[in-house]
Parts: sequence; C-alpha cells; structure tokens
Amino acid sequence: MDDFMLRALLAGLAVALITGPLGTFVVWRRMAYFGDTLAHSALLGVSFGVLLQLNMNLAIALVCVLLALGLVMMQRQRQLATDTLLGILSHSALALGLVAISLAETVRIDLMGYLFGDILAVGWGELAWIGGVSLSALLALLWLWRPLLATTVHEELAQVEGVNTGRSRLLFVLLLALVIAAAIKVVGILLITSLLIIPAATARRFAHTPEQMALLAGLLGLIAVGSGLYGSLQWDLPAGPAIALSAALLFFLSLFKGARR
Repeated sequence: MDDFMLRALLAGLAVALITGPLGTFVVWRRMAYFGDTLAHSALLGVSFGVLLQLNMNLAIALVCVLLALGLVMMQRQRQLATDTLLGILSHSALALGLVAISLAETVRIDLMGYLFGDILAVGWGELAWIGGVSLSALLALLWLWRPLLATTVHEELAQVEGVNTGRSRLLFVLLLALVIAAAIKVVGILLITSLLIIPAATARRFAHTPEQMALLAGLLGLIAVGSGLYGSLQWDLPAGPAIALSAALLFFLSLFKGARR
C-alpha cells in the first residue's frame, strides 16, 4: 500500500471511530442542522488562518468552538426558532468565509479540498492531529456517556437525579465542534455531517440499546471509509464524496432489508 493511501485510510478510520458514537447523540437530539452550521463555520476558520497566518488546524478548531459557544448562548433567546437561527448563522458563516478568502489575493487556497475533503493529501502531521483529536474526543465521550444519555432521554428527570444537564450539553457541543474541525480534511465542510448522521441513522434500525447503536455506527463508519477509499482507488473517484456515498449506500441497503423483514 502506498504511503498516501495508508495515511488516508488511517485518517478516515480515526474520524469514523468518533463520528459514529458522537453521531448517535446528534441523531437522538435532532442536531443535524447544528452540526451542519458548525461545519460551515470551518471555512471561516480557514480564512482567518490564511489572513492572520495562523496554524490552519488550530484556526478552524478555534472558530468552530467559538461558534458552538455562541450557538449555545443564542439558543436561550425566545424570539427566533432554533432552526431559523441555525440557518441564518450557517449561511452567514459560509458566505463570510468565502468573502474573506477572496480578499487573500496573494495566497492560493484549495477551496475544493476544504469543501469536499482531500483525504489523499493527508500528511503525517495532519494524521497525528486527527488521531489525537479523535482519541481524546472518544475518551471524553466515554466519560460523558451516562450523564449525556440521561440528559438526552429526559432532561428534567436527569436534573432531579442530580445530573448537571447544562454542563453535559455544553461539553457535547464542544466535542462536536472539535471533531468537525479535525474531520474537515477527510470529507470536507459540505460532507462532514454525512459521517455524523448516516452511519448513526443506519445503526438505529438494528440496535436494541444505546451502546449497541454507538458501536454499530462506528463500525458502519469504518466500512464506509474503507469502501469509499477502495472505490476512489479503483475508479478514480473523489475520495470524500465516495466515502459519503458509501455511507448512503449502506443506509439504503438497510431500508431494503427492513422492508423485506
């Protein structure tokens, strides 16, 4: 196996291992649009990194975290529905990022790579960043699992039982922001939510417990990454969209099996 393909495979597997379990909570809490908004803000992080000459990974992570904190605070207002607020921020962040990038005339940016991913160009340094964030997020999710699950099932009951629901919700949002920032290189800004949503939605049809759903979502994410990279290598397809398409194919196959049963 060539080095670039090995790095791509390792990066994709690292991302899938955390996006699967994390995506189960995104599906349960109906936060798909929330994740999409954070993904769009990553382009704003790219533009800040270029204009201010910052480390790109840190700039993307910082912007995603700041926007996540802002979203949590803004959701407390009562004037606008949450989906309306997310729609406004999502498209505003994406548009502002594109405008800011256009101002950097002296720097060439692979915009398609950021929008749709460039997993085949992952270097060893980027692989270490992706792996470190994924492993740290997975350990944090394991520590947060019980209070976050209690908050997701019934927030008022969790509060009665002594769970700090506000802290659990905030930590989950921060984890989501960091994972999205790390995974941008794999499938891109426009496709990152596919690894968060589709494997978890597929696993939901077969799992009987939350733990089963999280494990199965991670496994399906691994299969999607492996089959997507194989298809990219065999038929010269763009790797990021091929991974997302593999995940979608698994989902539609699960619908067919469910219909037969």
